[in-house]
Amino acid sequence: MIHMNIKETLDELGIREVNSGVFAGQWIEKPSGGELVSFSPINGEPIARVLIASERDLDHVLESAQHAFRQWRMVPAPTRGEIVRQIGLALREKKSALGRLVTLEMGKILPEGEGEVQEMIDISDFVVGLSRQLYGLTMASERPLHRLYEQWHPLGPVGVITAFNFPVAVWSWNALLAAVCGDTIVWKPSSQVPLCAIAVQNIVNGVLSRNGYTGVMNLVIGSGDTIGERFIADRRVPLISATGSCPMGKRVAEVVSKRLGRTILELGGNNAVIIMDDADLDLAVRAVLFGAVGTAGQRCTTIRRLILHKRITRDMTERLVQAYGDVPIGNPLEPGILMGPMVSRRAVEDMMRALERIRREGGKILYGGKLVEDPALKRGCYVQPALVKARKEMPILQEEVFAPILYVIEVEDLPEALEVHNDVPQGLSSAIFTDSLRTAETFLGPAGSDCGIANVNIGTSGAEIGGAFGGEKDTGGGREAGSDSWKAYMRRQTVTINWSRELPLAQGIKFGN
Repeated sequence: MIHMNIKETLDELGIREVNSGVFAGQWIEKPSGGELVSFSPINGEPIARVLIASERDLDHVLESAQHAFRQWRMVPAPTRGEIVRQIGLALREKKSALGRLVTLEMGKILPEGEGEVQEMIDISDFVVGLSRQLYGLTMASERPLHRLYEQWHPLGPVGVITAFNFPVAVWSWNALLAAVCGDTIVWKPSSQVPLCAIAVQNIVNGVLSRNGYTGVMNLVIGSGDTIGERFIADRRVPLISATGSCPMGKRVAEVVSKRLGRTILELGGNNAVIIMDDADLDLAVRAVLFGAVGTAGQRCTTIRRLILHKRITRDMTERLVQAYGDVPIGNPLEPGILMGPMVSRRAVEDMMRALERIRREGGKILYGGKLVEDPALKRGCYVQPALVKARKEMPILQEEVFAPILYVIEVEDLPEALEVHNDVPQGLSSAIFTDSLRTAETFLGPAGSDCGIANVNIGTSGAEIGGAFGGEKDTGGGREAGSDSWKAYMRRQTVTINWSRELPLAQGIKFGN
């Protein structure tokens, strides 16, 4: 049974026993794609049911987004920013309830659940300022009495596909930026966390309705094999922003590129941290523990590989074994817990299979990697985080196992550390711990980390929204959130105005008289 305060949380967020998972300007009360049950990984119990979309329902959603776009693109950007500001205020009011739902449905500890909602609030604040800064450049024309400049226009309905591990924050990175840029949004969330998406849709609906708009932000919950494939292939969606695994991203890229659409892809991480022999190990242990164990190892920025200088390998490993043994594992709604459950039993099974493979490839389990045996937790998806002594030649190191498994790899020096660090297909987040300026700058230089994010003396997780988020290589190359990521949601137009009575051609070309 769901505890009473959880029931109150669901009521506050508009979650019913049976919910529609399709919003197309209004809730489609009985979508025809079947029924989905959301289970909590905390105790394995059902939370609520969702009626999901059929292909016909998807068409209805896309038509709604197209229709709304014709009006929304004409709204001045500062006015769009004011509406996003109001969304931020609404999220502040619901922060506690929505953070609790994230924990309930996904399994991350409550401080992380509330932190994810705070990230949405931070993005809304960033976007409000951005609404007055969608700048274009003015260039000097080579032709007399001509003006040459560029401007940015709304792109169209933007498709946002999100993963289970950040049920609400990644939507905001995309949707709030796209909205202030004049685009409408169609959100396809992970089927593992549908209630979080419905709760967010309820919140934004209230704000948009009070301002006289509908269809700006839409929702379609459905299976990837049917709705997902149809969605990414539809020419009515000029941009697909997708977060997920590398294989999923490759499929999205293939389908969207065939219709010459655009993509923003944020895919697998397989992130590494290098710890040099001059590092502050007390600092490093704390950072590695959060980066490897936080969210039960289910962040795209989770530390997967720990590359240690040989002089500090033994000391650092002993510190980590002790730290891992002190991690409180349990119900993520309870105070003091640092690691909650994995998202599903399938995720647990995948982790156990990976550990078997690690042993076959010559890895040694230094700590953990077992199911939690506490009788009070047996119905949930709880595991011990695993610390593994690995050889750099192990094939599994080339893959991202989405679980709390941390590989410890010993190296001789910085050149070998960088070689091991970069020798994987993925390239999202990276870090180095060192007190040497030269070592840090080498890591940040052209021959250093090949990732989209590079940190010094902090871990790989916990990126601020002000910077562009994304990675290189198989991670997809897309960028979301801060900096100038907004440009991906708009179309650039170069403009030339001739205010003379002559018609000179560029490059001094003479054509006729």
